Amino acid sequence: MVTVISYDKRESEAGNEFYALTIQGDVEIVQSKDGNNYMTARKTSIPSTFDEEVCKSIVGTKLPGQILKLECEPYDYTNKETGEEFTLSHTYEYVD
Repeated sequence: MVTVISYDKRESEAGNEFYALTIQGDVEIVQSKDGNNYMTARKTSIPSTFDEEVCKSIVGTKLPGQILKLECEPYDYTNKETGEEFTLSHTYEYVD
């Protein structure tokens, strides 16, 4: 199961505004590179055709499916909170 946890307004390359829903999977325990365990949950976003009121009303909704970690071409990512830059070679995708 995944849960809709938030939404945000975005703009397409063509300049059209739309809302994307952020979904989160179940809590899981993973091991860090230094061997310590920690808890996390995978997140991804899905574009929608909904207006803001509908998006607001479905936050908290549970949906069948899961979020998978998939390999992809390497890309640069900047942590919005710390400004730290990383090169990643994976992405998260919702599968129903």
